[in-house]
Amino acid sequence: MATITPTRMVLNQMKGRLKTAVRGHKLLKDKRDELMRQFMEVVQENKRLRYKVEDGLSEAFAAQAVASAVMSPDMLEQALVYSKQRIELDVKYKNVMSVNVPQYSFTTNEEEGANIHPYSFAQTSGELDDAMTALQDVFSDMLELAQIEKTMQLLAQEIEKTRRRVNALEYVMIPELQGNIKYISMKLEENENSTKVRLMKVKEMVLEDAHHYKEKAAANG
Repeated sequence: MATITPTRMVLNQMKGRLKTAVRGHKLLKDKRDELMRQFMEVVQENKRLRYKVEDGLSEAFAAQAVASAVMSPDMLEQALVYSKQRIELDVKYKNVMSVNVPQYSFTTNEEEGANIHPYSFAQTSGELDDAMTALQDVFSDMLELAQIEKTMQLLAQEIEKTRRRVNALEYVMIPELQGNIKYISMKLEENENSTKVRLMKVKEMVLEDAHHYKEKAAANG
C-alpha cells in the first residue's frame, strides 16, 4: 500500500477494478453453485448405475462360474478365443459450464450371420450362453458408468478451481482493493485539508500585509 500513488486517477482505476472484481466474484459464485448442483445430480446417477453394473456383472460372473464348472478349461478357452463381433468406440464432448465432458457411444461390427456367441451351441453349456448375454446387457451400462465417472472427475476439478478463484477474490483481491481505495481517499482528503490550511495562511498573510500597508500609508499621509 505504501507504494501506491495517492492520486485521483489511481483512485478511479482502483474503483473500476473493484467494481469488476465484485461482478466477477458474483459470476464465479453462481458458476460454482451451478456446478455443485450438476455435480450432485451426476453423483446420484453414478450411484444408480454402479449398483446396476455390479448386479449385471455378478449375474454374468455367476453364470461364468457355473459354465467353468461344467466345461473343461480347454473347451471354454476354445469357445471364447475368437470373437465374431468388433466394438468401435466413439467419443464426443459436451460443454457443461465451460467443462468439456465426454459422451461415449459404441457401434457393433459383426460378420454376416454372426451373433454374440462365437461358438457352436452343441459343444457348450447353456450357462455360458447366459454369461455372454449378461455381459452384453451390462456393457452399455459400463460404458455409461465410465462416462459418468469421468464427468464427475472433470466437474470436481472445475469446482475446486472455481472455489479457489472465488476465495482469492473474496478474501484477497477485493479486501486489498477496498483497503487501497480507503488509503488513497484518506490521503487525498489530507492533501485537500493541507491545501485549504495553506490557502488560509496565505490569505491571512496577504490581508495582514495589506492592512500594514494601509496603516503605513495613513501615517505617511
